[in-house]
Amino acid sequence: MRYWLRLGCINFGGPAGQIALMHRDLVDRRRWIDEAAFLRALNFCMILPGPEAQQLATYIGWRLHGVAGGIVAGSLFVLPSIGVLLFLSWLVATQSRWPVVAGLLYGVQPVVVAIVADALLKIGRRVLHRPYQIGLAAAAFIALFFFSVPFPAVIGAAALVGIAAGRFASRSVPPTAAEGSTVKAGSGRSVLAGSAGGTRSRWTAVGRVARVVGVCAILWAIPVGILWITRGPDDVVVRQAIFFTQAAFVTFGGAYSVLTYVAEAAVNRFGWLSAAEMVQGLGLAESTPGPLIMVLQFVGFMGAWNLAPGEARLPVAILGALVTTFVTFLPSFMFIFAGAPFIETLASRRRIQDALAGVMAAVVGVILNLTVFFGARVLAPASGGVDRFAIVSALLAFAILRWRPLPLPVLLGAGGLAGVALALAS
Repeated sequence: MRYWLRLGCINFGGPAGQIALMHRDLVDRRRWIDEAAFLRALNFCMILPGPEAQQLATYIGWRLHGVAGGIVAGSLFVLPSIGVLLFLSWLVATQSRWPVVAGLLYGVQPVVVAIVADALLKIGRRVLHRPYQIGLAAAAFIALFFFSVPFPAVIGAAALVGIAAGRFASRSVPPTAAEGSTVKAGSGRSVLAGSAGGTRSRWTAVGRVARVVGVCAILWAIPVGILWITRGPDDVVVRQAIFFTQAAFVTFGGAYSVLTYVAEAAVNRFGWLSAAEMVQGLGLAESTPGPLIMVLQFVGFMGAWNLAPGEARLPVAILGALVTTFVTFLPSFMFIFAGAPFIETLASRRRIQDALAGVMAAVVGVILNLTVFFGARVLAPASGGVDRFAIVSALLAFAILRWRPLPLPVLLGAGGLAGVALALAS
């Protein structure tokens, strides 16, 4: 518990930095898990929707101490960031007109645009290896930007294209006797193996998954049902609970990909917050510990704050933030507790890997759409013309990220200070 709480307080740097921290501490130093098991768990978490670093922490906690260990590890991984972001969200909501705070938020925005653009290049270089993947990325961008195709439809279509491409490529490779017979480490047979007693094992496995899903469904239904009955189906917090539950099941490719889906809905469809506030929230999530997907808590807070009655703003906003966080992370626990016993089978399934390859290619187009969404609103705001300060700041931050990388909190802090200086000078 002490370790996971400490990690929750220092896990800056996004998923790459968080995974590197866990590898150094848990594999190299403490030896709580060996290298092979760590990598298999990481591969498994990569194929799941949701924040892979938090899910990896949950899996390691489960492996060490069962369900209780997984709950402790996964919860403490995000608990400090919940408190920090609640305070910062309140600060943005109540003090954003104060020149220092306004300048700070203004200076952060172009840096966030540069961070998203840098992530686009990094992810694109890592996942776009075949012509069909480049085509998928372009098609995803066109579908989202020009035709407003729903994000889940884009992800589903990309998965199907990935599977079809994998099947086409496999025709030229002769099948081997080992295909389709995954072995669970340390057991000599897969959880899903079809040997003697396999039918009983399969039914036992199905029963276990059903229990996990059932418990999580009840844990979701009780608070959301109470909110539905007491506040009504049209209440902003109830709508947030339902929307972010849906989002939690399509967050393949990390927080940057789902932000396109969330930004379009929260800004354009529901009117929960402005595009500028959306960018500010991403900047806060980038500069605080915890998974980047914690930006959704900020969206929940600001959406409830902006739509709640004046006298009840703060309690409703806190409720919106906490409900959003709860429904965002509950599916992550469900995926780990239901799927961890099948880690060897699921992580190595060829069709799953093919589908993931298609999804990750589409994610590049999704992040390009997010870059355009943020860039257009920060660099050329609706008030007219272009923002020269924002353009120069974004280009300078992008150059630093590409050639002399700095920790993101440092870079965001520098951008915020530049914004404060400009605000005070004017």
